[in-house]
Amino acid sequence: MQEEVTQKTIALVFKSSRLTADVLKKAMKMYLEHRKAGKQATHGKMSVKDLVGQGMGASSIEVTDNNIKSFERVARKYNVDFAVKKDKTVEPPKYMVFFKGKDADVITQAFKEFVKVNEKKRGRVSVREKLAEFRELLGKDKNRERAREHQKDRGQSL
Repeated sequence: MQEEVTQKTIALVFKSSRLTADVLKKAMKMYLEHRKAGKQATHGKMSVKDLVGQGMGASSIEVTDNNIKSFERVARKYNVDFAVKKDKTVEPPKYMVFFKGKDADVITQAFKEFVKVNEKKRGRVSVREKLAEFRELLGKDKNRERAREHQKDRGQSL
């Protein structure tokens, strides 16, 4: 039982009037071609090794922002092959973004959009901060009302 689990099996189905060595050889070749065709070239985030292994040359850009995930979203939108590597030698960690040399124009546009999105996020005030301000204002009003009620009660207790 354990032997069956550990061995890898492949089910190959084909129609033939007679099973000969040539027919079996053709069927196996078709299967292997199908497996090769199934492995499409990946796009998007990949390792530096895979990126350099594609043989197109790699360029890099240094990013100091910690919000690298938003860049990944933009890069996927532009269908850019890239690899992100963290440089731990510098105190505030920097990120090196490697990409194919032929994608230089596309990556420039992607970085412009990335910077624009980040600036927009930095410019707006956080919802939590707004809520804290409103709570503080509400708390001051309640204290004022309590003080008034407290004084009124003292006047009526004669």
